[in-house]
Amino acid sequence: MVKIEGVFPVLITPMVNEKEIDWEGFKNNIEHFIDSGVAGLAINGSTGEFVSLTKEERYKAVEVAVAQVNGRIPLIVGTAAETTADAIEYTQQAEKAGADAALLINSYYAHPKENEIYEHFKAVAESVEFPVMIYNNPFTSGVDISTETILKVGRDVKNITHVKESSGGIGKARDIARQGEGFIKVFCGSEDLAIESFLVGATGWICVSGNIAPRLVTDMYNHVQNNEMDEAWALYDRLLPLCAFLEGSGKYVQIVKRAMDLQGLAGGPCRRPRLPLNEEEEATLKELLQSLEIVTN
Repeated sequence: MVKIEGVFPVLITPMVNEKEIDWEGFKNNIEHFIDSGVAGLAINGSTGEFVSLTKEERYKAVEVAVAQVNGRIPLIVGTAAETTADAIEYTQQAEKAGADAALLINSYYAHPKENEIYEHFKAVAESVEFPVMIYNNPFTSGVDISTETILKVGRDVKNITHVKESSGGIGKARDIARQGEGFIKVFCGSEDLAIESFLVGATGWICVSGNIAPRLVTDMYNHVQNNEMDEAWALYDRLLPLCAFLEGSGKYVQIVKRAMDLQGLAGGPCRRPRLPLNEEEEATLKELLQSLEIVTN
């Protein structure tokens, strides 16, 4: 079982056009992130437009990513689905293809109750043997999973090993990290609470901004690990305007894709209903990239 900790960019799914995925660009992007020194990668998440992909495309993304990564760093696959049966299918496919872990959110339309969430996570995790990272994101799923439910399922199911905490409440990250010590680890899932989460016990960060500035987010994490907090905060202060733009724009997928294009990497359009950045948003992004000294074309 691989060590899952550190900064994991959650990747976009680059596209040639609205219908066709840029598979060569996807491979090249993965190489770019590995060369940048990231701890690991996550695919088929919200940033990867998983709800806009067909089942066949999601499966192929896993197969392509596993082959490209080739065991060099851990690969986490988002296996979310509206039904438990579908989530089991996606999770089993990720394990069989050779991914290192799954990232699993609760049903995002049904707004399930706590016991339903518990049973969903338990059933999916028990259908596989590799690690499962459960995901609390009330802004996406409409449910803020209680600390008690997260701890209970982590305690009861041996391969539920991590939680991606995105409620925006640092107290929840603190409580899970402290009360779950020994059986479940916390990953920050918010763009603007990374260092705060590390300080209360988080061991990693699945981040959107890591697509745009992978070296900076990795350096920041390493400074925290080395207790070089002045250096860590200095990098974080530089990153926070970008993080705020991603969190507050409602267009985080479009922002990342456009930033990738501007750096000569593979981005491309999003699938509708997502539309491109407008002129003001484009100008803001370019200013932020310049402030981070990211070279653009």
